[in-house]
This record gives sequence, structure tokens and C-alpha cells, in this order.
Amino acid sequence: MKIGLQFDLRNPQQFHRPINRVYDFAIEVCQEAEQLGIDSVWLSEHHLFADGYLPRPLTMAAAVAARTSSIRIGTAILLGPLQTPAALAEDAAVVDILSNGRLELGLGAGYRVPEFELYGADLKTRYSANDDRAREIRHMWSPASPVTPKPIQDRIPIWMGYGGPQGARRAGLLGEGLLTPKGEMWPHYKAGLEEAGHDLSIARMGGSIQGFVSDDPERDWPIVREHVRHMFDSYRAAGVEGTDFPAPRPVDPERLLNKPESSSMSSFAYGTADVIADHMKRTAADAPVDTVFLWASIAGMPEEMVMRHVHTIATQLKPLLA
Repeated sequence: MKIGLQFDLRNPQQFHRPINRVYDFAIEVCQEAEQLGIDSVWLSEHHLFADGYLPRPLTMAAAVAARTSSIRIGTAILLGPLQTPAALAEDAAVVDILSNGRLELGLGAGYRVPEFELYGADLKTRYSANDDRAREIRHMWSPASPVTPKPIQDRIPIWMGYGGPQGARRAGLLGEGLLTPKGEMWPHYKAGLEEAGHDLSIARMGGSIQGFVSDDPERDWPIVREHVRHMFDSYRAAGVEGTDFPAPRPVDPERLLNKPESSSMSSFAYGTADVIADHMKRTAADAPVDTVFLWASIAGMPEEMVMRHVHTIATQLKPLLA
């Protein structure tokens, strides 16, 4: 199992730093991760977040590509329905060229009403639209399409960011990777692959684990807790924005600790490397999960803590997953 880092470049007001420093530091972390032997970095996307959540992951991926040489660079996730297929195909190909063939393209359907309104996209058709993006991008990268440039990789890995049974089956039908580390989704993903006649040898799962690795959990938790609180509260509030659902109550971080990974908003893995490794292995179970990743920084953590976290992942967690 390979290990990666995820970035959202949040800059909450209570932890605020100059925004150019937030971006520069993220690239520095990617460079350090490469030197430490971490396998991949993943960039996420959201719009209209008050804390400055990264809105253009492929733009940031191009910057990371220019400052690194070997680490894989993924999107986890890019919101497929908000973009035209041609724009996605062209932008992704440029990143693949700049990185000399290191792009991993994760596509998600999205869920937030304000984001779809901002881009004039249809929330009701988001799943079929996201599936179509994968199909159309594949065609545009083929020799049969006039769209240029073509990627460096013969077949850029595409990951479908679906977390439930229906989405897992959809990813299987497409013959693409499934961007969830939850082993319980493997039977549904496998069923889709088999239904579409795909060879099961192409099955590939991976994804994000909400968590933090510490070499001293008691020391770090008072700081980590406040950043976890912001992350979960902002995600929950954003999920109901533009709907008739009531505002969610503030989260109690202690109640999330080390619960089973039933959903990304129900659990937070915390502890030493062996605790996190065990959590990851139990989550993946016997599914073909080949990569997992953790947030490098949770909601604007102090730089020293982020770098210490990355070093702990590389030197203590990664060997346990090899």
C-alpha cells in the first residue's frame, strides 16, 4: 500500500497567514515529501469557502509539477460536472506534460448547491455528467480526437470519486479506478467491472483517510483538535448551504476519534503510526486498495506541525504499509 498527502490550502481566519505563503508552503511540503519518499500528493477542490479552499486543483498541480520531479500528482477530487470535457482534457494533458507523466486524475460529482449555481451546472444530473466526463476525456486523449496536446502517459489513471455502492458500481462499469479506501465498496466495484466485461486485474482502489499521525498524541491533540473542529464544522455547514436542511450542530472532535470509516464525516483517525496503519488496513480490508493519503495540513495548521506530521508519515507510517 502506497502513501500520499492531500492538500486543500485552507486559510481560516483564526489561523490566518498571507495567502501567497499558504501556497508557497504547500509546494515546499510537496518537495519535502518527494525527498522523503512519499509516493503521491493530491489536490482537492471547492468553491465559495470562507477559508479560501483551493478552487483550481489542476492549476496548483502544474505548479507542483514544475517544482518536483518524481512524486505522483493527483486530484482528489476535481469536480467534473463544473467543467467542460474539452477544458478538463486540455488542462490535464498540460499537467501531465509538465510533470513528465505523473498525473492521477480524480473526478467527483460534487454536492454543494452554491458551487453548481456559480458554474451554471445542473446538480440533478451530476452523477451522469461526471461519468460522461471520464468517457469524453478518454476519447479526447485518444489518437482519434483532434484535441491537443496529448498526455505523456499512454493512459492517465482516472479515479472516480464515489463513496457509496451505486457509485462504486459506476466506477466499475467505466473501467476506471475507485477513489475510496473503504473495503466494503469492493463487491460493488467488482460487480460493475464484471458486468462491463473488464478484466479484474485492472481493479484499483485508493483514497483519503481523515486522520493525523503523531509521535506524541497527548502533546499534539490540543492543537489538532481545534483544526479538526474547523474542518468538520465547515464541511458540514457547506453541505447544507443552499438547501432547506437546518444548520448542523458544532462537532465534538473527541466523539470522532478512531471510529470505523463509514463516511468521511463520521470518523477521525488519530494516534501513533501503528494506530493509523491498523486503521488503514482495517478500512481497506481485502479490497485492492493500493494507495491511501492523509491531509498534510488540517485547516491551516502551524507550519512546524505540518512538517513534523509529514516526516512522521514518511519515516514511521510508510514502513508499516509497505
